[in-house]
Amino acid sequence: MPRVRDADEGAKVRFRTRARHVAGKMNKLEARYALSLSAQQGHGSIRWWAYEAITLKLAPDTRYTPDFVVITREGEIQFHETKGRWLDDALVKIKVAANLFPWAEFRAIDSKGAVRVFEPGEVPR
Repeated sequence: MPRVRDADEGAKVRFRTRARHVAGKMNKLEARYALSLSAQQGHGSIRWWAYEAITLKLAPDTRYTPDFVVITREGEIQFHETKGRWLDDALVKIKVAANLFPWAEFRAIDSKGAVRVFEPGEVPR
């Protein structure tokens, strides 16, 4: 957790915490991306999509629920993860998932719309 200091040195140290995700409720970035997926579905470039529809088991006590599951026009399965800021734990999970489930494509979409595709064999760091 990052430490934040106030302007004067004598002030006490505060900690910033990440906002807790509420299952089934989209944040603003996810809602914006869902609109994009709906438009793509309307144009026929994807067949189907759903929000938080699948949870993948990565290890005995580790689960990963991608933001979106997408079926392409060609019938391929893709998992799309949207993040305003990528933290190490999220990167490790998506890389592990790409290795464990090579039959699907894993995509990371940032707040600017840049897309990164994770290939099986990428080493988590």
